[in-house]
Amino acid sequence: MSRLALSDADKQARDWFVKTTKSLGCKTQIDEMGNIFAIRPGRKKGPPTYAGSHLDTQPTGGRYDGILGIHAGVEALKTMNDHDILTEYPVGVIDWTNEEGARFPISMCASGVWAGELTLERAHNLQEVGGGTATQRSELKRIGYLGEVEASHKAMPIAAHFELHIEQGPILEGAGKRIGAVEGVQAYRWYTITVEGRDCHTGTTNFSSRSDAMLTAAKLILHSHNKAAELDCLASTGILNLRPGSTNTVPGFVQFSLDLRSGDDETLDKLEEGLMDDFTRIAAGHDVGSLNSQGVKGKGCTVDWRQDSVSPATFFDEDCIQCVESSAKAILGTNAEALVQRMTSGAGHDRHRLYVKAYANVDDFCALSEWGFTQS
Repeated sequence: MSRLALSDADKQARDWFVKTTKSLGCKTQIDEMGNIFAIRPGRKKGPPTYAGSHLDTQPTGGRYDGILGIHAGVEALKTMNDHDILTEYPVGVIDWTNEEGARFPISMCASGVWAGELTLERAHNLQEVGGGTATQRSELKRIGYLGEVEASHKAMPIAAHFELHIEQGPILEGAGKRIGAVEGVQAYRWYTITVEGRDCHTGTTNFSSRSDAMLTAAKLILHSHNKAAELDCLASTGILNLRPGSTNTVPGFVQFSLDLRSGDDETLDKLEEGLMDDFTRIAAGHDVGSLNSQGVKGKGCTVDWRQDSVSPATFFDEDCIQCVESSAKAILGTNAEALVQRMTSGAGHDRHRLYVKAYANVDDFCALSEWGFTQS
């Protein structure tokens, strides 16, 4: 399915969320980033404990990605109402804006503003990918979700935050498990890599006279994979654009995304440093990893790096992790020990942004899923 952030489809889902939570007795507040806080009162006043996730998806996202965490929170509200449960302090559900970073290319964007990791100005001015001119602020205003509440942990404090999410991978299924109690999230960084050479005719320009940006980009992408594998990291490219885009013209301009991930920040530093040095040498025609050992050496290209997003490795609150484990075991019964395991999340989620600044005690728990659904 496709429900990109701040699209008409996203507005429809937001309208449903606000209407449903209000009908369950919640007060809803919307901040400057369009984050929706649905709050159910408790006996005492204080920062609420929330379940939360997101309603936006990737262009071809899984139908349970994000929305599962929202539905689970809404179901918890319904269950408390059905059994006349009044909690000691407020509880609630949060819909975080633009978790995916698919349309506006910073993932966990609005929760990042809440946590003080991103400025409101940068987030509001972030422009959509694909050549469009819409910004997050213009689209928030268009769909009616540009709230007045300050987007900040100070204005909307959180006591604890839990997020139910599909695993999006093969670990639980392969181990015969049902629930993963997430201990933390691996580090990742997003970059835009620009390779510049020179346009030329494919029939009249021999190999030695070319500055082929596409061929160079292909070598860089392959090398990022090989280098990441060497350091037990991950490297991926999901977006690639080139100019001029003609069958009989060698491209002089290529731009591609680079997503680097590792279990710890130090190893990711090492991967980043190595790739920056290697990319420059490969583009200049030097032989790195045997990538320039065959074929004909051309005129070379230049390479530029732009860092788009940084998300450090994060480790969650032990009390919250144990809470997830005990709840899962209570539901799964006598065989629970064999069906629950601790794990590290390979994908970023909004509660990751929350914990980076320690403004809330957080944890994530994963449900077994047919893996392969997309996520930031």
